[in-house]
Amino acid sequence: MPSLSDPIKLGGIEAKNRILMAPLTRGRATKNHVPTAMMVEYYRQRATAGLIISEATGISLQGSGWPYAPGIWTQEQVEAWRAIVDAVHSTGGKMISQLWHMGRVNHSNFPGRGQPVSASATTAPGLAHTYEGKVPYEQARPLRIDEIPDIIEDYKRGARNALAAGFDGVQIHGANGYLIDQFLRNGTNLREDEYGGSIENRIRLLEEVTKGVVSEVGAELTSVRLSPNGDRQGVNDSNPQPLFVAATAALDKIGIAFLEIREPDFNGTNGKADHPPIGPHMRKVFSNPFVVNADYDRAKGQAAIDNSEADAISFGRKFITNPDLPRRLLEDIPLNPSDDNTLWYGGGAQGYIDYPFAA
Repeated sequence: MPSLSDPIKLGGIEAKNRILMAPLTRGRATKNHVPTAMMVEYYRQRATAGLIISEATGISLQGSGWPYAPGIWTQEQVEAWRAIVDAVHSTGGKMISQLWHMGRVNHSNFPGRGQPVSASATTAPGLAHTYEGKVPYEQARPLRIDEIPDIIEDYKRGARNALAAGFDGVQIHGANGYLIDQFLRNGTNLREDEYGGSIENRIRLLEEVTKGVVSEVGAELTSVRLSPNGDRQGVNDSNPQPLFVAATAALDKIGIAFLEIREPDFNGTNGKADHPPIGPHMRKVFSNPFVVNADYDRAKGQAAIDNSEADAISFGRKFITNPDLPRRLLEDIPLNPSDDNTLWYGGGAQGYIDYPFAA
């Protein structure tokens, strides 16, 4: 039975252990969404992960709407990412780029954005984070069918740019209430055309984006992230199990390198589940490595591998406060406490690159 310390082959990527770094939005890029030198050090520190999945990275101006979040649609952004990936590689690490379109969770306050887009004319709950402060979300406009090929092209360009920057692969962000998730779940997809209604129609955008990305970089360098259980930014589904099993089966047919799911449990500290676990049903129809995320520690992660619930575990917030998380987990070294006074989602070095390594 494999352990967290064992290597694993994730498509075309040889990961040195099964402790993956989950994508974590940190807000340290420039206003023009260009990665910064501070991000080089942040990712270098965490290169002992079996694989780093980058923070969510915008594929276009339309799709990027978080203050100081990075993008990958311009040459300047590509060059800045190259410095980060080179630093990770120089330390023996592997890193993939997570491709992100926020959909309705965007705001016209960001320069050049205009009205946010989504599957349907819906509005996200709560307040949007903008450079002008927190403001109410706006109603999105439904994407026209003739616009969808352009969205797919943006994902394809992002994948090409990621490989040009030296990334070892890409991940399509289909989770957490962003654009693809807004198409998947019937709480936000109210369409009556070929992208709405039936499960077959609602998974169509996910399939088309994935096939497009695979056509650019190959299935062995393509992965997907999904969040099958629970409300994410007002996005939910009335019957998620058959939906996400069908989506998983479609991704399996395409042959992606691995699938990562974020599924909290009923007692989770980072989100709550609405239904009994859906991941085990998805696992049954997926042939390649299956990665799980949310509320895992060393014991729970190893148990998931022992029980064949997963092949690897991605850790999120623990990697924020513990740059050397793999060593701490494998050697049972106490974790750094989380300092709630530091800036997790924007700011300078404090709470970003100043967490100590174990002696």
